[in-house]
Amino acid sequence: MPPRLDPDRVRDAASRFPPDADGDPPPYGTAGFRAQAPILPPVLLRCGLLAAIKSLAAGKMCGVMVTASHNPEEDNGAKLIGPVGEMMSPEWEDYANRLVAAGSDDQLAAEAAAIWRQEGIDSIDEGRGGPVGGVVVGCDNRPSAGLLVEAALAGVACTGVPVVRAGLQTTPQLHFRVRARNLGQPWGEADYYDRLAMGLAKASRDLVGDAVPGRWAAVGTDGLLLDCANGVGAAKAEALIARLREAGCGWRFDVRNVGPRGLNDRVGADHVEKQRALPLGFETVAKGARCCSIDGDADRLVYFAPDGKRGLTLFDGNKIAALLALYIKDALKGMPGIAETFKVGVVQTAYANGASTNYLKTELGLQPVMTSTGVKHLHREAASFDVGVYFEANGHGTVLFSNDLIAKLRKIEYEDEAARDLLAMAEVMNQAVGDALSGMLMVECILRRKVWGLKEWEDMYTDLPSRQLKVMVADRAVIKTTDAETRCIAPDSLQQGIDAAVARRKSGRAFARPSGTENVVRIYAEAASQGEADSLAKDVARLVHKLAGGIGPVP
Repeated sequence: MPPRLDPDRVRDAASRFPPDADGDPPPYGTAGFRAQAPILPPVLLRCGLLAAIKSLAAGKMCGVMVTASHNPEEDNGAKLIGPVGEMMSPEWEDYANRLVAAGSDDQLAAEAAAIWRQEGIDSIDEGRGGPVGGVVVGCDNRPSAGLLVEAALAGVACTGVPVVRAGLQTTPQLHFRVRARNLGQPWGEADYYDRLAMGLAKASRDLVGDAVPGRWAAVGTDGLLLDCANGVGAAKAEALIARLREAGCGWRFDVRNVGPRGLNDRVGADHVEKQRALPLGFETVAKGARCCSIDGDADRLVYFAPDGKRGLTLFDGNKIAALLALYIKDALKGMPGIAETFKVGVVQTAYANGASTNYLKTELGLQPVMTSTGVKHLHREAASFDVGVYFEANGHGTVLFSNDLIAKLRKIEYEDEAARDLLAMAEVMNQAVGDALSGMLMVECILRRKVWGLKEWEDMYTDLPSRQLKVMVADRAVIKTTDAETRCIAPDSLQQGIDAAVARRKSGRAFARPSGTENVVRIYAEAASQGEADSLAKDVARLVHKLAGGIGPVP
């Protein structure tokens, strides 16, 4: 029997996972749904149902990832994955909100039927719409994941669409698997490790072993210390490292913070980047050691080096993007006459440090494109280039290669080393979404290729001092922005006040934007000194608190 929407099954499933009668449903944020785990089963039911409908509309596999990423362990959430491994489009985000807002069993059945008709699924037959792909469901290692996975599966079952239980996965793995399956490529978890290992072998060439003279003096002989945030990425990193060894890679990794408890608790990429603090378990690590932190679902990474005083030198997403862009520009120098036809771009948000933007412009000749905060915005913009580099400061990003460019490189790879380098990079860097493990391998490769240690990487440019604050408000929607969230157009006079505060500081820059996931307004400020950056951030926080209905004390 072909898949169909069964209203009785929808109502039955909804009755088993009823919404919280006392609270409003969470909205679809910048990366999906996030909330305290106990209120999420009805949300996951609806996510499974929507993923199944999307799968039928596209004739391809889609995915549901149960995770709250870098959030505390008591939270959870869902990320919806489209048929090319991408995050869901704005239209389907609206559908998700419509389903989640449907309170009663009958309302949910009616809303699902309306979306079904709106997408014309009843008119899609197998000959025209292609085979039904199904839905793959994965999760991170939070204690609440089991019930939420069952709710998502119940949502899929309302349609009869085939389902794959992927079990424990990193978010990038699930994105990779959806994309690979729909491209007709090997798409198992082992295939993910194979792809990274083989890509790294090509990118590294003679660098995968430990016996290359001169390669280790700068990079460091002690290997990489990897903080896995006590998340699902710990086991996956160890599996990847085992596969790298099978492929002949002798690089050394010291995997730490592997769980089972303490997910994202004073560990992980978000802690290191936001707090500028060492993760737990790194207090006695030697000064200058090469360290990397990933987050709870392994889609973010930052590098750091302890300073010997319980502080650190941070290599955030901006620094990673600059390193990747430099590598690409170096490769293109080896392709005269061809490289000029490639459109290379770097995408940033307003959170990118001004020094990184200036480096890309003046040293690499690249004009960064600015987008609103949220990796979904950066990914779409980066996909418009032949080679598009995007990273948020928090370490979420990747490098995208157009199909047209890949085809051109394939034609010349056997006689052109630079083409082989770029093709290898396209294999290592996840083409569906930001991936901490693939990004880590590429950084390690580039440092060895350039015979660089962290000092040389640090010396690419020096960040301007910055400060981030957040102001709790009654309703974040009162803040409205434009120009990639860098300018406020409401409330009245707020931007005028920010401009005045910025003008009083040397190299000052600041903005305020509403959070995509919670009722707070986020403040970013930078200036020539840390003291000026701190005071600028506080001035903007006071303005927001006064004009946007702040709650509680001013930060």
